[in-house]
Amino acid sequence: MAMHKRSGLFFLFLSLFFFSGYSQDSSAVTWSSHTEKLASGSYQLIFNVHVKPGWQLYGPDQDLSGTPSMELNFADSSFSVKPPFIPEGRAQKLAVALFNNALFSLYPGEAKFSIPLQIKGSVPAQVFGSLNYYYGKADSFYSGNYHFNAALEGGIQSGSRIRINSFDLKHPVSSCGDTGTAGKGLVSIFLLGLLGGFIALLTPCVFPLIPLTVSFFTKKSGSAGKGQAQALLYGFFIFLIYVLLSLPFHLLDHTDPEILNNISTNVWLNLLFFVVFVVFAVSFFGYFEITLPGSVANSVNNKSGGTSIAGIFFMALTLAIVSFSCTGPILGSLLAGALSNHGGAIQLSFGMGGFGLGLALPFALFALFPGWLGSLPKSGGWLGSVKVVLGFLELAMAIKFLSNADLVEQWGLVKREIFIGFWVLTGLLITLYLLGKIRFPHDSPVKKFSLPRIGFLILFGLATLYLVPGLTNTPAANLTLISGFPPPLCYSVYKNPVNCARGVETLRDYEEALALAKKMHKPILIDFTGWACVNCRRMEENVWTDPEVKKRMLDSFVVVSLYVDERRLLPAAAQMVYPTKDGAQKNIITVGDKWATFQSENFNAVSQPQYAIISPDEKILTNTKGYTPKASEFSSWLDCGLAAFRQ
Repeated sequence: MAMHKRSGLFFLFLSLFFFSGYSQDSSAVTWSSHTEKLASGSYQLIFNVHVKPGWQLYGPDQDLSGTPSMELNFADSSFSVKPPFIPEGRAQKLAVALFNNALFSLYPGEAKFSIPLQIKGSVPAQVFGSLNYYYGKADSFYSGNYHFNAALEGGIQSGSRIRINSFDLKHPVSSCGDTGTAGKGLVSIFLLGLLGGFIALLTPCVFPLIPLTVSFFTKKSGSAGKGQAQALLYGFFIFLIYVLLSLPFHLLDHTDPEILNNISTNVWLNLLFFVVFVVFAVSFFGYFEITLPGSVANSVNNKSGGTSIAGIFFMALTLAIVSFSCTGPILGSLLAGALSNHGGAIQLSFGMGGFGLGLALPFALFALFPGWLGSLPKSGGWLGSVKVVLGFLELAMAIKFLSNADLVEQWGLVKREIFIGFWVLTGLLITLYLLGKIRFPHDSPVKKFSLPRIGFLILFGLATLYLVPGLTNTPAANLTLISGFPPPLCYSVYKNPVNCARGVETLRDYEEALALAKKMHKPILIDFTGWACVNCRRMEENVWTDPEVKKRMLDSFVVVSLYVDERRLLPAAAQMVYPTKDGAQKNIITVGDKWATFQSENFNAVSQPQYAIISPDEKILTNTKGYTPKASEFSSWLDCGLAAFRQ
């Protein structure tokens, strides 16, 4: 029982993390901000606030059990303030029961707070920052965060261009490149989701339900034909439910096409995924179960008793809920993987659809051919073994998210050899487990080795042996089969890794590349990339190093790599509020903000890798090119771009 409570707390934590903004009135406190110039480099930063009736804002410069009641943070260290805040407005001194009836200054209605702002060096056009604050009513207490940008009188804007007016994406000089080939990637993701659904079938939460569910429809319907039709509808509803789960991400994607990209490279979210996957793994090892709240399952189950269309839908929903402890981690892998592919919500829908189809297909097939039920293996200890092996694989996935955060921030914690070493250790543990040398709760001793168990022993044993050379500083360390998934070859614990050369050393700034292209009279090859982009590393390690590709890139192009997830702050004068072509106002604070917006504004894309060939007079020479694992195909596209340039 204690373990179930722990799992409930775990999901409460996740719910609070993802949905905390929905548990309070987000419009209870509304802010506006502006500045007034006092002297050279000296300004007054002013915040006006409106608090809805019934709510109170905790005034500034108060201690809330060790936390300041208001705290200012700036995007650039050249800004500094001289506390305290200067408040204007009628404050109420009230005892707050939450803080042992201590007295606090609380502001209802309208208020104004100002604070002196000092700027070192040249003054930029705007100041960007955030204000953390606290508010509540009665016994409730919430935190808020107001992101602001305010114009600075006399400031200078020195940010480089983002929208290039001469770019005509619809009329490149040559038509070679990618035109409508995105479906190939979607098919691959759908098939991976389908494989995930088939794997989920082999877990102890789902497999025993197949004969029970099929028998329910064939017996309760009254006729074989009707039972088969109802079972097919049941399978369709399973598929539909998993597709519907992806719809909220389409809303996010429509609101901001770059949001899923930002989520996938967010350091704290990657660290959260790391922790979540470790918890999933421990659950798969049998130490506790992760389940959705029992009230949810019971409520849905009560509506699934009949064979009406609504009853069948709720039966499908019941399956999705009660099997969550097994399917949740697999779905989590699918969700995180889709987000990491920088492909938008459509990839997630295809992956979830594949997963739902893989889970639903056997229920429909066995209903159509009930005689096949006799060929199913009986439930037993092998289901628990499958779950444990999946737990080890979850650990292997967890290190990938820790690596993503490490690469984005360049901490140097998860170098390539450390990553591969963890995978080698995981492979050894799986092999030892399948040999019966390691046991977990609910495991019984291995008395005989079945053919599937022997097959998986060989598979994981060979996979582990394949990974071992990746720990060495030799040419064999370039593990082609998993290229791009571990950190780059140059991100190594060795001082001089022998495989470090990736073919081409690139520039990192578009304007610098443009100036060099004009000087050398060469076209520009733009590489939109990311630190956490798997396919980008595959291109660099396997395609860019191809002799023909390398020769063309070195001799005939000025190559610039624009990292859309680079978290380095732009200089204060280069930070700006950019009006996008869709009419939105976007804060450009980091280097990644700048290049991600440059890509979306000029090339209508947010996925990486993406390659574009541009002339020195800023004309688009070809259609863009995405992930291209065949070096010959990529080389041909480069040749086409050169031919267009020579025209």
